[in-house]
Amino acid sequence: MRGSHASRPLALFLAGAALLALGVVWYTQHVLQIMPCELCLWERWPWRLLLGTAIVAAMLPDKVTRQLLWLTVPFMVADIGLSICHVGVEWQWWPSPLPACHAPHISGHTMAERLASMPLLPSKPCDAATYLVPEVPVSMAAMGGLYAAAVLWIFMVWRKKLERVTRRIFH
Repeated sequence: MRGSHASRPLALFLAGAALLALGVVWYTQHVLQIMPCELCLWERWPWRLLLGTAIVAAMLPDKVTRQLLWLTVPFMVADIGLSICHVGVEWQWWPSPLPACHAPHISGHTMAERLASMPLLPSKPCDAATYLVPEVPVSMAAMGGLYAAAVLWIFMVWRKKLERVTRRIFH
């Protein structure tokens, strides 16, 4: 893997990891019909940014790719942070920071006014954990954080290995 494309497999790994994360949540929402809460939707954004950055990095020369891949670290750290926040809300350690995670406030004096003040789509409260595997007491929010931490760890180990190989070849 010497030369101009040594970092491309790492970029493709990150793109694949992001695709897997987004694919699982898409499958859970659209096939299993499990509605996400607002925090769940926020947790998808780091994976989208990671996917876009990794795809662009895979198409660029290795020197640029190596630098660009470092920009993916904050995305993974952000997802870990969002997961910690979400798990804390699920376990009632603190309230959700998002107003959409709370029960809707229905107001009005007549039934028509009350129906008009209801949200168009039912929302899932953020403190109601979703367990994808019934026998495993780990919520999807916790799984997402653990997955992001694992991807970050693999990235760091792979980068360290690439730096050692590059140093040996070019110095």
